[in-house]
Amino acid sequence: MTTSARPTTATPPWLVVTALVLVAANLRTLMASLPPLAETVRDDLGLSGAAMGVLTTLPVLCMGLLAPVANVLARRVGPGVAVGHGVGLVLVGLVVRGVGGGQTWSLYAGTLVAGAGIAVAGTLLPGIVKSVFPAHRSGLGTGLTMMAMMGAAAVASAVAVPLSGALGGWAGSLLAWAPLAALAGLVWVPLARRSARRAAAAPADPDAEDVTYRLPWRNVTAWTLAAYLTFQSWQFYSSLAWLAPTYESHGWSAGDAGLLMSVFTGAQLVSGLVAPTLLDRVHDPRWLLAGATLLGGIGETGVWLAPDAFAWGWALLIGAGQGACFALGLGLLVRYSVTPRDSARLTAMAFLVSYSLASLGPATMGAVRDASGGFTLLWALLALMALPQLLALGRLRPTAARVGSERESVAA
Repeated sequence: MTTSARPTTATPPWLVVTALVLVAANLRTLMASLPPLAETVRDDLGLSGAAMGVLTTLPVLCMGLLAPVANVLARRVGPGVAVGHGVGLVLVGLVVRGVGGGQTWSLYAGTLVAGAGIAVAGTLLPGIVKSVFPAHRSGLGTGLTMMAMMGAAAVASAVAVPLSGALGGWAGSLLAWAPLAALAGLVWVPLARRSARRAAAAPADPDAEDVTYRLPWRNVTAWTLAAYLTFQSWQFYSSLAWLAPTYESHGWSAGDAGLLMSVFTGAQLVSGLVAPTLLDRVHDPRWLLAGATLLGGIGETGVWLAPDAFAWGWALLIGAGQGACFALGLGLLVRYSVTPRDSARLTAMAFLVSYSLASLGPATMGAVRDASGGFTLLWALLALMALPQLLALGRLRPTAARVGSERESVAA
């Protein structure tokens, strides 16, 4: 049942891990490289706060609406080939965004295309991690992909402004991330070819396929994870979009705001590696989830009530909390599924629900900023969203039904 989800049998383990890390590294640079340049882009193009928020909304919305499409694509061509297609779209989108001469249409079009690629690759990676790493090391696999994802994002935030000065403007800075996507695509090619051969050799079983690729709409655990990820993603992508502009409005330079963003994303690098590794060692994940949620909520409250008192610390707390929350969510998409294929369909459903709703966050918070004339209300709303996130995670008991365990009843 699980062979079509394994793109890596007989492939050297170091190559598999390298390919996974490179693909993961391309899943956040699109979004992390923009906020330090946001005020410059906004002034150059005459965009409103809500319009700037849409640039973060687009890829998040893609990750929601296209998650089921990624699942269908993996069914037809194999997950390895599908991920390769996703990386290709990321590359094309980054190029379009950067070579359009700093025009509005290319900025939005490139963001949309790259967002589609992120949706395909990001949806399928948890299933591939489950197929590559043994069950007792799935948290380590998730941590490695998180480390790559957030590490690249931290670098993208830190160097966005210096690259803009060195490469002739913000468009050149955004284009600078295309070579990383090209490298990931090249390294992924051997895995994609093996995945295609395995998919072609797998015997057809229409009845089984109908069951094993169906999104788990009837599974309570799937809905609980979707709710948890909705609140987490709303906070994360809104923070990603508006933390740097918040401090620029307090008189910080764009370069310093970019360094603040690198602290925000760098903290995710550490917590994103540690949290899922701890998940391998605990029976009940709710304690880890609650601690990470509170950590991020404290940071958001700090930016709300005392933004200048502990700015670097607030960024560190938000990043550490949100990084751990997201990494733990990815780990649970693996834990609460029976097979790699089940993990893929659980991820597709959870991402469809959570990212579609959370995609409204950056633009909505931008509209709040425009209406209120500042960022205080924006951060108050984000801090309060930690409360329903805590309520959602309360149902993620160790004994919660895993996706795949209901297969017999669904098939019947």
